[in-house]
Amino acid sequence: MNALLRRVWIGLAATLIVSLAAVVLPDHVQIQDDGRIHLGAPASTPSPSAVAPTPESTSPPLTRDAVDEVIRTAVSAAGLDPEQGRPTVAVGASMNRTGWVAVREKAAAQSEMDTICADLERQGWTPNPNGDRPDASRSYKRGGWYLLVSTRGKTQAPSTTSALTDSQTYLTLTGLQLDLSDIPLPEITVRIG
Repeated sequence: MNALLRRVWIGLAATLIVSLAAVVLPDHVQIQDDGRIHLGAPASTPSPSAVAPTPESTSPPLTRDAVDEVIRTAVSAAGLDPEQGRPTVAVGASMNRTGWVAVREKAAAQSEMDTICADLERQGWTPNPNGDRPDASRSYKRGGWYLLVSTRGKTQAPSTTSALTDSQTYLTLTGLQLDLSDIPLPEITVRIG
């Protein structure tokens, strides 16, 4: 009985890990019809039912300074002053992370987020439709960077910020540089039962 429970728990844990990976990195996780899960580069012969991921624009790798400028431009396009918000990562603290956050009225935050997202697409950022919630968060990728645009309520507020009123929320842009192309990931088959 213990061996069966152990196999069930291992199967559940593997399924959870793969599911999370599929949401965060949809281009690097393919689940085939036969139950095989491929991590890493797309399989050489994808099944006919597999949906091809949206190709990323062929842009050179971006620097943190370039991503900071992208964020400032998108925030300005939404009619906001980038200086009214604050960076989420100190300048020079990390070259592969950046971000911006501002307290906004809930009534305006959604349209501001929509405008920011439209400007990111105008700047050549590729949207990632997997796992996004259009009313709360959207993610984009370009030049080795991933950007998450979100509105966060006060229950998810960063601990270093002031308290929000019931009519306020946080408008946040978070950038993270990831390069997973050099990491060889094995093929994993998950079977339960």
